Amino acid sequence: MRKFPNYSECTSILVGKNASIDGSTMIGRNEDCKATWPKHFIVHPHKEYKKAPTFVSKENGFQLELPTTRYKYTATPEWTDKFGLFEEEGINEKGVAMSATESAYSNNYVLGFDPLLKDGISESSMVTVVLPYVDSARDAVSRLGSIVTKYGASESNGILFSDKDEVWYLEIGSGHHWVAMKIPDDSYAVVSNQLSIQNIDFNDKDNYMWSDGLQEFVNQYHLNPSDNNDFNFKQIFGTHDVSDMYYNNPRVWYGQRMFNPEIHQEPESFDMPFTRKPSHLISCADAKQFLASHYDGTPYDPIGNGTKEQRTKYRPISLAKAQESHVLQIRPNLPNEVAGIHWLSMGVAAQSVFVPFFAGITDTPKEYKIGDLTYNPESAYWIFKLVGILLDAHYNYFTDDVSSVQEKLNISFQQAILDVDKKAPDFDRHELSELVTKKSLECANLAMDEYKKLAYQMIAKSTDFSKLNYNTDANL
Repeated sequence: MRKFPNYSECTSILVGKNASIDGSTMIGRNEDCKATWPKHFIVHPHKEYKKAPTFVSKENGFQLELPTTRYKYTATPEWTDKFGLFEEEGINEKGVAMSATESAYSNNYVLGFDPLLKDGISESSMVTVVLPYVDSARDAVSRLGSIVTKYGASESNGILFSDKDEVWYLEIGSGHHWVAMKIPDDSYAVVSNQLSIQNIDFNDKDNYMWSDGLQEFVNQYHLNPSDNNDFNFKQIFGTHDVSDMYYNNPRVWYGQRMFNPEIHQEPESFDMPFTRKPSHLISCADAKQFLASHYDGTPYDPIGNGTKEQRTKYRPISLAKAQESHVLQIRPNLPNEVAGIHWLSMGVAAQSVFVPFFAGITDTPKEYKIGDLTYNPESAYWIFKLVGILLDAHYNYFTDDVSSVQEKLNISFQQAILDVDKKAPDFDRHELSELVTKKSLECANLAMDEYKKLAYQMIAKSTDFSKLNYNTDANL
């Protein structure tokens, strides 16, 4: 396991098409790591190779021969490739979305029989070697699963996949063993740094996939504690410790509280189901709100009205160590170029804004392709991050200002999407790519301009907060 950067704090959401308000499938995740760790946003063009290329990970030496056809796809790599690419998420030209990964932990007993491999596939490589080479979410599960089985994995992880019809979640439980579950079309799932898939139905290959020899492995080493022949992957491969109670379980509790407020559960419970049918259909705005939440409306909100003990008791969903957050939405009955929207929030979701980039874009703004650890006012990451830093210093004073800009931008973004949807039927694929690239650029530029102006206003207002201050006579 790598020691730096430490990716151990993500939170994910998956929504089936019949659980969403408009028939979209959605997968989303907060990519959390360090208080400052810039991301870029790029588009890899479609490419044909005469000879099959070989991928080699800078992080751990993992190697894999790749197909000769690479589909176009969006991605959010690190500002540096020193530790690997970490492209994290994207949508390809076939309308397949992928987000990797939700870091998880396997119990030491299982790993004693099938340990993780130092040079196995890791988070830093997954999007790069899977997303450009798959035609459906199910195909993506199969490709990644076969890689784990053949080459091994260096980490326990959860990976999200979707297309216009299906949403899948794959979990790696040991060096070579994994399971995947199709999220029911009428349901959603919230995941928080723990193996979460529960009972596997080995007779239902339409909704479950698993590694070769999984049952035999568990039986051979007597790993299943169940006395009724259930095969609960979370129970067999996962953890059930104090850190789950305070670090992981409460985030699942809050997500299910948002979408099923009628169900009473305790934040520390280990008995919450992996998937639920929501009490109301979930919109893309709801998914983004979940990723931007921090126990809002409860005593556990770090900026709320609870006691100090309550406000610091649980790890929130949106927190200062977020690099970026995303919702990958695939809408029904539209061409791939328009159907997919890569909603991207640089920095902390609660303080930033989700900007829509259509899947058909051929390029991203120059500001999204620059930025390192040193503050750069031209970098998109730093433009949004600066507002968050200024907000942190005086949260209650500036929160309404930030919320007002977020609301204004969200209305503008929806208008831009409606405009594209109206024009799309009259455009061919090339014209669509030009249209969505132009419209996405306009949305991004609007967001950056508004956040620059917001930062300037916050800096000006902050000048009066100095400790070296006194109520003086203006005439003196």
